[in-house]
Amino acid sequence: MTAAVAASAVGGRTIVAMSGGVDSSVAALLLKEAGEDVVGLSMQLYDRTRDGRPVYGRCCSPRDLHDARLVADRLGIPFYVLNLEEEFQREVIGRFLAEYRAGRTPVPCVQCNSGPKFRHLAGRALMLGARSVATGHYARIRRDPATGRLQLLRGSDSSRDQSYFLFDLSQAQLALAVFPLGEMRKDEVRRLAVQRDLPNADKPDSQDICFVPDGDYREFIRRETGDTGAPGEIVDAEGTLLGRHRGLAGYTVGQRRGLGLPSERRLYVIALDPQTNRLIVGEDHEQYRSVLVADHVNWVSMARPAEPLEAVARIRSTHRGARAVIETLPGDSMRVVFHEPQRAITPGQAVVLYRDEQLLAGGFIREVR
Repeated sequence: MTAAVAASAVGGRTIVAMSGGVDSSVAALLLKEAGEDVVGLSMQLYDRTRDGRPVYGRCCSPRDLHDARLVADRLGIPFYVLNLEEEFQREVIGRFLAEYRAGRTPVPCVQCNSGPKFRHLAGRALMLGARSVATGHYARIRRDPATGRLQLLRGSDSSRDQSYFLFDLSQAQLALAVFPLGEMRKDEVRRLAVQRDLPNADKPDSQDICFVPDGDYREFIRRETGDTGAPGEIVDAEGTLLGRHRGLAGYTVGQRRGLGLPSERRLYVIALDPQTNRLIVGEDHEQYRSVLVADHVNWVSMARPAEPLEAVARIRSTHRGARAVIETLPGDSMRVVFHEPQRAITPGQAVVLYRDEQLLAGGFIREVR
């Protein structure tokens, strides 16, 4: 039994959320070999027959469900598919579309983890007599001996750490969660899959949003809603008219390509103003900001602080993080003030706070100042 499994497994039946990828498959393998009573569950999340284009090799596609079943058969564990299309449409796709049309850039993987995976799937798991839900995330959990609070930690492999996408989990959800890969490296996972002859051992990792497998989110918005919003003005920071945009949902902060502006300067989207339906552009240095306000903040590894604190804040999943002072605001909001200006802070994205390996809290960026 690996140290990660030994530290996380709680006995009784364990449900493994099997995506069809190698990570969740190895998570199921580790638990099975550790003697756990394992059941595999996959989620049918999105009806891909709606647009008439079959897609394979991405999370929640028909091929992925088939791969998950093959792995379950190889491991000799029961396997079921849950239809969560209605919940996924309401809580993930619906919010994805609404955020883009409101001039924000969403993080659908966060809503999927806290919604379909750790609320709806976990609820079904409990009905099946399970005591825990395992996934293939590269993250870790430990209990603070002083407070009894569960803490969410980075995965040991910093290049694969996925804790950023889990910041919205509650203490109750963390109490159910098992992350068998938390202390492993990706090459170890691949090697183990090959050694145990798993049928998806060499399957590529999914890099795209599962319901936008070709990466063209603009076309997805058009198919789902009819357009990307009303056309409007493109202006610079002083309000000078430079051109016209084709709907704010087709743009995001930091974007340079596809603006359609005849300019000798390199221009980037620096803000979207849904109130005036304006797209605001500027040069590279105009993208940098020092202050953001986030709401729907979830304090994970610590209680909500009464005083300002220092932390490292990540403003997107690929951001290395930067030191900042955090001040809580009324309700579930917080203000983050960076020591150094950061590029392309984007409303709708998640800002996640860390102290060393601990994920302290996270929330959704509401405004940039």
